[in-house]
Amino acid sequence: MIAPGKRRSFQRRVLAWYAAHGRDLPWRKTRDPYAILVSEILSHQTQISRVIPVYETVLARYPTAEAMAAAPIEAVKAITDPLGYKIRGRWLHGAALQVADRFGGVMPQTLPELQRLPGIGRYTAGAVMSFAHQRDAPVLDTNVARLLRRYFGVVASPRARTRELWSLAAAVIPKGKGYLINQALMDLGAMLCRAKGPRCDACPLRRSCDFRRMARQGSRRPLP
Repeated sequence: MIAPGKRRSFQRRVLAWYAAHGRDLPWRKTRDPYAILVSEILSHQTQISRVIPVYETVLARYPTAEAMAAAPIEAVKAITDPLGYKIRGRWLHGAALQVADRFGGVMPQTLPELQRLPGIGRYTAGAVMSFAHQRDAPVLDTNVARLLRRYFGVVASPRARTRELWSLAAAVIPKGKGYLINQALMDLGAMLCRAKGPRCDACPLRRSCDFRRMARQGSRRPLP
């Protein structure tokens, strides 16, 4: 799918950029799968600056899945609901209940088991596997999808595009570096390859990006 030379260049440039510009986020200082699950559910469709204080409050009050499972759902939602997207508090509490009841308080360690928890889809399960368990599992949030779609010029139909983007997200992972490349792609998509006003001039991938090439050629239908 990707020429080996282009893949190596992509990996090298993304990782070098991340080493210099990656965000300092509290959940990047832990490998606790429960804490990472909390961060991912809270970050859903929400600005990171708003997530951080809520994340810290949730973990201070409920440091384990069992602690959250023992709490009333209304108490959990009282913390998470101000972020909006109010289903997330129910997802967190429901997942904690299942972890406590079915897994003895220990977060499951396989993608299928994680995806059976409330509110946990392919992306969130992959994030837990990658960021907590150091597995080379792909992640495809909105920012990563946009970056890959633009850089590789993915123009397939929506259903085929989703399959292709997941394949690309897996293909660009250097062996043993899933954690680093996934965090790097998330940051690069959020900070530079933005939906509106992308900062192409600062992007380490600008020289070989299909989106930038089409824009510079004056295409009337640039990639979204």
